[in-house]
Amino acid sequence: MAELADRLKAIIAYKYDEVAKLKQQRSLDSLEADAKAASKPRGFADALLRIAAEDGNALICEVKRKSPSAGDISPGRDQIAVARDYEIGGAACISVLTDGPSFGGSLNDMISVRDAISLPVLRKDFMVDPIQVIEARAAGADAILIIMAAVDDALAGELHATADRLGMSVLLEAHDEAELVRALGLPSPLLGVNNRDLRTFTTDLAVTERLADILPPGKLLISESGVRSAADISRLRTCGARGFLIGETLMRAENPVESVRSMVAAR
Repeated sequence: MAELADRLKAIIAYKYDEVAKLKQQRSLDSLEADAKAASKPRGFADALLRIAAEDGNALICEVKRKSPSAGDISPGRDQIAVARDYEIGGAACISVLTDGPSFGGSLNDMISVRDAISLPVLRKDFMVDPIQVIEARAAGADAILIIMAAVDDALAGELHATADRLGMSVLLEAHDEAELVRALGLPSPLLGVNNRDLRTFTTDLAVTERLADILPPGKLLISESGVRSAADISRLRTCGARGFLIGETLMRAENPVESVRSMVAAR
């Protein structure tokens, strides 16, 4: 953690503040009760693995308002309409940013999107405490993200175990070989390689190509960040990627339906 650059360190710091406020506002018992009462989880991992098993492109299409690297993304755009377009275009799953300070999102964004579509939905946020996982399930999330750069092995295991207990899928995210090796110690079959270094926010598709070589059989390689075209997907398929998390490009697309279709069809 001491090696993290200022941006990620700042995000993690305010996440702990958010967790402290959540624990003041909600009891664990009440959140657990809401999680149990929530609609049954949709199979996030199953949806991705099914498409990958048929050698297709399993797209996780993302809804987000802004980012530290890009600033505001399509201000005023109807997120629900975009999510519906993703579904029509052939997305496997949807990711919704719920971080407020850096990405302009909220848990209500995720709830609204999930209510409007039938696809599984990932709560995309910086998880630093199991109570966030319970909160996610209580809000209807089908999956969570664990960013290996933001947690130690013990916390990663605790977050994963909480998601498992609640019937949720887990997307593990790594940016370098050390993080990927750590992620491989966890049971989820979903291994995301973030082409964006969260310490510097620079992006390079070669990150996925480098790390693909050490991914064992039985794991789904999901390339995240910087995937902007069908040509990028064709390039990444060459190294074995069959999953792709795509956000900014699709949020800016004039026709998200056709953009998703072209990426799904890439070979």
